[in-house]
Amino acid sequence: MICKKSRKEYNYMKYKPFTRNNYNKIEQLKCLDETILSEIDVVARVLPFKTNNYVVDELIDWDNYANDPMYTITFPQKKLIARKHFDLISSLLNSSTDDSVINKAVEGIRLGLNPHPAGQLECNIPELDGNRVDGIQHKYRETMLVFPAQGQTCHAYCTFCFRWPQFTGMSDHKMALKQAELSAEYLRRHPDITDVLFSGGDPMIMNAARLEGYIDAFLNSGASNLRTIRIGTKTLSFWPYRYLTDKDSEKILELFRKVTDAGIHLSIMANINHYREMSTCAFREAVKRIRQTGAVIRSQSPVLNHVNASPAVWEKMWVDQANLGIIPYYMFVPRNTGSQRFFSIPLVRAYDIYRKAFSHVSGLARTVRGPSMSTLHGKIKIDGIPEINRKKYIAMSFIQGRSSDWVKKPFFAEYNENACWIDELKPAFGDKAFFFEEKDSGFLGMNDVNDEADILSCAIRQSDSPDYLLDYMDYSA
Repeated sequence: MICKKSRKEYNYMKYKPFTRNNYNKIEQLKCLDETILSEIDVVARVLPFKTNNYVVDELIDWDNYANDPMYTITFPQKKLIARKHFDLISSLLNSSTDDSVINKAVEGIRLGLNPHPAGQLECNIPELDGNRVDGIQHKYRETMLVFPAQGQTCHAYCTFCFRWPQFTGMSDHKMALKQAELSAEYLRRHPDITDVLFSGGDPMIMNAARLEGYIDAFLNSGASNLRTIRIGTKTLSFWPYRYLTDKDSEKILELFRKVTDAGIHLSIMANINHYREMSTCAFREAVKRIRQTGAVIRSQSPVLNHVNASPAVWEKMWVDQANLGIIPYYMFVPRNTGSQRFFSIPLVRAYDIYRKAFSHVSGLARTVRGPSMSTLHGKIKIDGIPEINRKKYIAMSFIQGRSSDWVKKPFFAEYNENACWIDELKPAFGDKAFFFEEKDSGFLGMNDVNDEADILSCAIRQSDSPDYLLDYMDYSA
């Protein structure tokens, strides 16, 4: 059912966030077992936690919260982190340990979770006049990512977020651009760049004036190579009132029109993980208002265990999106960071979900690509499971690569029904390395980071913690 309400018929909804500091004020949680609340408190010490009144009241089915996809992607749960880490933090909290000790232990755990996968800090940050431009990433020739300093938070945090360090106070692992002019100057000096992607956090958390300042820097830069501005956001799902009743919602829509009137393609990259997010009238009305500005909405999501790991979910999601005028764009694989252990599924299962859902939708929804891994070397798509001489293999190709010569060049891995990431696959046909590893061997991979147990142990020792805490290092994950 498409929402037909006018703006006047929408009740004003004031945004109210809930975090680790005030989640006990959520009425629906008061009926849950104390154990659940304790688990939230422990895990929220390690991974960021924020939700809001719209998510709580409109999206979550509290009668079945334990299996509810919207609860799963917004509320911390015990299984999001390793058992040894959960037990350690729980023990520290229960023994009233000094905050400095707890913080050291938390820091150690976080460092062991691969805070910035795919070389985001080591390999993607460019230089301008010999100086690093923090807050910009330039991994692919045509696309520049911009991380506005004021946009490094969200209306609610996803428990699977691969940019979780942006929200945890890990200052050495945070990307934030404070001067919009620097990004515009970088664009001018790199004529191959055609697309600017605002990311975060969530750029739409900024007020209209701040966002306009960043966008104007590009519109007024004189860079004739700029063709597309993209904005990565979760607001449609977590706070659609950003485009309906917020005090500057009309100014936001006017800004979108300003971009499209300037002849620049504006694409709203909406993160939509489940069709439930599209079920409210607020969501549907927000989509309509955005599209009326001339902007295009594209959708993307990782395939997530316990949330959407089903062909039926993806089929309905893509069909509903196409009906609303949203273009299905990407199915991702959860990145090897943070809570991946809880949300990941084997690559061959992800491909099976993609293939079955893809085969049941019309051509309008077959714009989606995937399942794709955003790796150190580029976006690698699973193309199929071919059988050669009665032996199965995994066929892959690059959608994007650090070298454009790699794009659409097929390569193969030995069949592995349990592998969840590229570094768990072995090259096929007796090759010692994938072709891009031979040419790109200078980059660091996931396996090059220090062992998480060593990091955690070191952090605890540095904090002068009691020796008994080191026993937790012997726990298995």
